[in-house]
Amino acid sequence: MLKERTKAGLDLARQEGRIGGRRPKLTLQQQAEIRKMISKGHKTAADAARLFKVHPATVSRLLARSPLPPPKKARHGR
Repeated sequence: MLKERTKAGLDLARQEGRIGGRRPKLTLQQQAEIRKMISKGHKTAADAARLFKVHPATVSRLLARSPLPPPKKARHGR
């Protein structure tokens, strides 16, 4: 009976648009900014973590979820 009531409550919450779990430490805008700073070489992952006051592992997980594009090779005119 306890399982049934718990499941019913979770289902009702999902129908109302609520989800469980911990809120993300970084907003989507902050995540994009970190990716941009690191991809352009302006900051290291550790520097970005200090700047946004998060643990370096948070930045590492962010980069692992969405890897940075490989750097573009300079084209020499022929």
